Amino acid sequence: MHVTLVHVSVKPAHLDDFIEATRRNHEASVREPGNRRFDVLQSAEEPVQFVLYEAYASAADAVAHKQTAHYLAWRDSVADWMATARRGVPYNGLFPGD
Repeated sequence: MHVTLVHVSVKPAHLDDFIEATRRNHEASVREPGNRRFDVLQSAEEPVQFVLYEAYASAADAVAHKQTAHYLAWRDSVADWMATARRGVPYNGLFPGD
C-alpha cells in the first residue's frame, strides 16, 4: 500500500472554504478504484493545520489520483488559501495489508 501524509497549513480567512473544497475532493477520492483510505484530519489545537491521510493500493494509483478532475480542481482552488506550501510525505503501508 502506498500512503502519503499531506501536511497543510491554511490561512485563517479561508478555513471554511478549504474545508468545503477538501470535503468535495475527499468524496470523489474515496470512489477511485485504487483508493483504500482518504482521511482529512484537522488539528484539535491548531484548527488551521490539517493532515490528509491518502492510502492507495499502489504508487500508480496515487499518481492516477493526481490526474483526476476532482484533485486538479481542489489543487487549483486551495493554492492561494495555504499559509505555506503543502508537504506530502510518502510512506509504505505495512498493516493492514490488502
